[in-house]
Formats: sequence, structure tokens, C-alpha cells
Amino acid sequence: MSIEKVRTYFEALGVAGRIMEFDASSATVELAAKALSCDPARIAKSLSFEIDGGALIVVTAGDAKIDNQKYKARFRTKAKMLSPDDAEKLVGHAVGGVCPFAINDNVPVYLDLSLKRFKTVFPACGSSNSAIELSIPELEKYSNSAGWVDVCKAWNA
Repeated sequence: MSIEKVRTYFEALGVAGRIMEFDASSATVELAAKALSCDPARIAKSLSFEIDGGALIVVTAGDAKIDNQKYKARFRTKAKMLSPDDAEKLVGHAVGGVCPFAINDNVPVYLDLSLKRFKTVFPACGSSNSAIELSIPELEKYSNSAGWVDVCKAWNA
């Protein structure tokens, strides 16, 4: 199970005790915000895209939407989300629990600038009913981020 992979990953970093599991689903931004009693924008959603036959993850703020023009300019390809089957196979986590932790090798993780306005955010932990609160520097570190990108719209309107 993906949450166990994430728990093992975080145990090695000494932060597994911070993982939260909920009785209710947290598979969408709205459900996660409800489970956490926080602003939906603070949910760090991990979006998985197909690129060159593989995958990449872009972590964005919960209120941000991918801007297709910015995405294409940055990654030189159209933004094409992975199917649920491909996400699980290529990334290592099922849709609803996709996160940037304990993922398959050769899956780069990018963090969108929409996250930088928050002190802490809540990414999932590999299941559809989990999350962890991380500072932005912790998210950078624990996700092994390949860098910051500006590929979203609608969050700073």
C-alpha cells in the first residue's frame, strides 16, 4: 500500500509521526480541506503528467489550475494528465493519494510558485485519506524537488 511506502520514507527522515490519517476521504482538494479544517488553497495537490513516455509531478496550491501555455513553454509539450492506471504504474501512487514522496525512480517533482505564499501546506501521503503538514522548505527537501516552476493560473487573481 502506498501510504506504507510513504510512512517508511518519512520514518527514515524522522517525521512519520506527523502523518495524519482520516476516517473520511481526502482524495480531492475540497475533501482534504474539510478533513483538515483549512483553506482549500493550502492543500498541496500533486498532479501527474505524461512526458516522454514517463511521468512528472507538479505540486500546486489547491486553488491553482494548470495554465496550458505556461506548461507547454516550460516542459515543451502539451499538459497531458496520466490516466488513473498510468499514474499508479508510473508514479507509484493511486489517484487520490498521489504525492511527491516515495515515488518511483526517474519521476521528477516540480513545485509551482502558487505554493510559496503559504507558511505550511498539506500534501497527501500516498492514500486517499492522509496528509502531512509541511513548511515550504520541508516540502522542497522531502519531495526531492527538481525546482520551482510557474505553470499555474487563477490562484493570484
